[in-house]
Amino acid sequence: MTEYDRMWINGRWVEGEEGTRPVLNPTDGTVLAEVPEASVDQANSAIEAARRAQPAWAAKSPLQRAAVMHRIAALLREHADPLARLVVKEQGKPIAEARGEVAGAAEFFTYFAEFARRIQGEIFPSDAPGEQIWIQRVPIGVVVGIIPWNYPAALVSRKVAPSMISGNAIVLKPHEETPLSALYMARLFEQAGVPEGVVNIVTGAGATVGAALTAHPEIDLITMTGSVPTGKRIMTTAASNLVPVSLELGGKAPLIVMEDADLDLAVASAVTSRFMNCGQVCICNERMLIHERVYDSFVERFVEATKSLRIGDPLLDTTDLGPKVSQGELEKVERITEAAIAAGAEPLLRGGRPETAPVAGGNWLTPTILAGVTADMAIMRDEIFVPVVPFMKITDF
Repeated sequence: MTEYDRMWINGRWVEGEEGTRPVLNPTDGTVLAEVPEASVDQANSAIEAARRAQPAWAAKSPLQRAAVMHRIAALLREHADPLARLVVKEQGKPIAEARGEVAGAAEFFTYFAEFARRIQGEIFPSDAPGEQIWIQRVPIGVVVGIIPWNYPAALVSRKVAPSMISGNAIVLKPHEETPLSALYMARLFEQAGVPEGVVNIVTGAGATVGAALTAHPEIDLITMTGSVPTGKRIMTTAASNLVPVSLELGGKAPLIVMEDADLDLAVASAVTSRFMNCGQVCICNERMLIHERVYDSFVERFVEATKSLRIGDPLLDTTDLGPKVSQGELEKVERITEAAIAAGAEPLLRGGRPETAPVAGGNWLTPTILAGVTADMAIMRDEIFVPVVPFMKITDF
């Protein structure tokens, strides 16, 4: 058994019945690991394991559940360095950002464990004499969690920790391009004493494994972070079984700079919120609306700050911008940028694939800044998830 060749179902490490899938390092294009590809039957068996395990887990007191979660948090902090380096290797973000992600992953377990003393109900008087109305907060049952590739460790915690403290069991499917962090964390869950079946990590393609999990008739909640098209498919599927759905999807968040802004602070904030994780954050600065009175000054400062970003090996502390997560994502950037320029956008800084890559074989991309955009352009309406910044001049709020 190698480190990542099995997934965690019902407290056991099992091989994928559909073979394996390579996980590539976005920094140099090499194969990091061969990860199991689950079958639909294995996805169903994970749901069944969660269903069997959930009543006993729910019967524990919240403090008992929290004790396990505090052990997980402690293990995540103990293993912070190797897990952060793994995040970098499979996803490509700079090591400083990966350390922050892993710290957040641990903090999620600590935070939700503290809800052990806050799971409270309410008692109301009734209209009828001698009667009370009780409202209790009880576990929902079996949860399916689907996560994307941009935060492969933190989003595991974001799904698993609230499920555990509430007394639920969960089946989590990481993205097929970044499953290693979830499998690493599964070993920490096992070490912390998570009972069999309470947490299951199933790897494989979204089109097969994810579809099977979200369509299963014996689940009670779907929580998914990802793209709008995938969210629509999941909601459609869930509707046939009347399963509640919690969706955290993409957006087109604007960063607005008005004429009274502190431009030094605005530029620093704008650069961070656009280029963090190579622009691959769902709350990124997706489009910039700049007041005409400060437009020229702001744009000049922003362009210079962007030029100073250090693009390089993400395992180095000196790196500000790592590679795109995959070749497919890189090619998507190129299509989006070309379409915007064809529609009339003016490149103030024209990025793209560097002539000399920081590391050979990786998915490298330098930033692009576009002016002259209009509100009806696709680049101002559709989430781009890339280091490309569209600027639009505005006259008032």
